[in-house]
Amino acid sequence: MPRLITAHQAGQILSARRKAMGLSQAAAAANLGISQNRLSELEADPARLTLDRLLSLASQLGFEVVLQEKTPPTDTGEW
Repeated sequence: MPRLITAHQAGQILSARRKAMGLSQAAAAANLGISQNRLSELEADPARLTLDRLLSLASQLGFEVVLQEKTPPTDTGEW
């Protein structure tokens, strides 16, 4: 599962998952109680997602949002 580094990645991941599930923006938006236009805006600019909306959308798409400690990078070089 990809790690989120930027808000833009969230939009790409959520949109790709919605499409993979065969779910239209209109259907996903209706399940969230928002307009299709609003969902389109949120997928394009996910920095505007509230935490509540992110959790709802993630759940609808079969994701869970997990906060965990960052794992330290592993040194793979000789030096």
